[in-house]
Amino acid sequence: MTKNASSPPREHQYVVGIDFGTLSGRAVVARVADGAQLAEAVHTYEHAVLSEALPESLAGTRVPLAPDTALQVPEDYRRVLRRAVPEALAAAGVPADRVVGIGTDFTSCTVLPATADGTPLCEIPGLADRPHAYPKLWKHHAAQPQAHRINEVARERGEAWLSRYGGRISSEWQFAKALQVLEEDPEAYARADRWIEAADWIVWELCGRETRNVSTAGYKGIHQDGAWPSRDYLAALDPGFADFARDKLAHPLAQLGTRAGSLTARAAAWTGLPEGIAVAVGTIDAHVTAAAAQAVAPGQMLAVMGTSTCHIMNSDVPAEVPGMCGVVRDGIVPGLWGYEAGQSGVGDVFAWFVDSAMPGEYAREAERTGVSGHELLSARAAGQPVGAHGLVALDWHSGNRSVLVDHDLSGVIAGLTLATRPEEVYRALVEATAFGARTIVEAFTGAGVPVEEFVVAGGLARNPFVTGVYADVLRRPLSVIDSDQGPALGAAIHAAVAAGAHPDIHAASAAMGGRRADRVMPDPERADAYDRLYAVYTDLHDHFGRGGSDALHRLRRIRNERLASQS
Repeated sequence: MTKNASSPPREHQYVVGIDFGTLSGRAVVARVADGAQLAEAVHTYEHAVLSEALPESLAGTRVPLAPDTALQVPEDYRRVLRRAVPEALAAAGVPADRVVGIGTDFTSCTVLPATADGTPLCEIPGLADRPHAYPKLWKHHAAQPQAHRINEVARERGEAWLSRYGGRISSEWQFAKALQVLEEDPEAYARADRWIEAADWIVWELCGRETRNVSTAGYKGIHQDGAWPSRDYLAALDPGFADFARDKLAHPLAQLGTRAGSLTARAAAWTGLPEGIAVAVGTIDAHVTAAAAQAVAPGQMLAVMGTSTCHIMNSDVPAEVPGMCGVVRDGIVPGLWGYEAGQSGVGDVFAWFVDSAMPGEYAREAERTGVSGHELLSARAAGQPVGAHGLVALDWHSGNRSVLVDHDLSGVIAGLTLATRPEEVYRALVEATAFGARTIVEAFTGAGVPVEEFVVAGGLARNPFVTGVYADVLRRPLSVIDSDQGPALGAAIHAAVAAGAHPDIHAASAAMGGRRADRVMPDPERADAYDRLYAVYTDLHDHFGRGGSDALHRLRRIRNERLASQS
């Protein structure tokens, strides 16, 4: 929105930010002047994550899914626009004509096949029963064999871009997932005119124009120095894959914080917002949170802690960090090199234990006292001396994203005895994720990209037991984002820049982002005790993850073979 004489002052301008997460989408209405969040609304996806079968209501029959599959339904995303946005706007009590822009973020790499007009392939008549016609969620790991081949061929050919990704491309990213579609459903691959990140597809739905953002292209699409991997390299993977980048990915890339287009009449009817307002270029959920957490300067590592954790940081220079998910120029904010690393399972690991292993007596106590299972276990675990449980776990229940980049790995709990209590296992799992974060921090520091400040955001940032463990394990203070809806607020900040209400992301972050005044401080005695446990974690990490034993890989192969034989 271009400011003119008739434009209201910033204190009377508002923006909407929408965060599309793993299980739900949430919308916030924020004031442009100071980022004050007037209201929020959440819409839970009806179909959640499809991991066992395509539902009969969609496919016409129950279609079983292969192990490690994670799919979603595009209509669930549209319902967020139709329900969460109007609800948030009504709750805020803000006149719709005062909203100047809308911004979005998405889990990544969540990617889908679509036709040339943006129609998801699963919505084409006759294709609803094809698993490969659906969006593949970020935690779709069934393309690990393709990822292995992508890495092997790249190393054999000496592809220069591989070092920008810590030496390995993940099965979570665009190329491995697309190669899986080609090999397992060539017809679906051929029908897909576009292979597009959901972050870009939802913007297409809002403004009616296809756009591609520099962030997802760089981190998830192997786009470096203005180019995709070469046609010769892609042909070496599979002759039918030679033109993948040219035919299904290639599109001019837009900078973050810029205007993708204007809200269409159709999207205005969905959302209740004015037609023609600015629609910001899409981006990744964790990356956009940096603006909300005021963590956009070099040396500030932001950990967005939810079902998984994404670690992002800006720097003035590029470097090769082992196991990083990527380093991309302009990838988080324009003008800097943006780094990404991550852990594939964090909150998901804790939820697995609560859902699968918490005894009935604990569940009854939680219900009686009016707390969640997580709160009960956290309270019980918090009183234990560090190391008294005699346990160390590996946080690989969803594989390892950084620094090993291997999704065939699985979780380990060492030290169990008949005296081990549930809260002790829960504590060991929390500690394992903190050890994983420390491994990432040390990889960055060792590669010459020092971490000068550690900032946390996401749902787990609200758990004082979890943040206390992290501060002790990392041996450093933690700064905590002030907003409970960091990604959605970050998307709103990008919308404010796209609308012209702030000159750039740095200025908008300073005005609209925020941190809690009190930092979480480490305890030196506990930190010393954690150093001893971390040494054991490192031994197990290297033994199972760096070639000392292939036991976890053999177990995964046995599991997948048996599951496949039953489908």
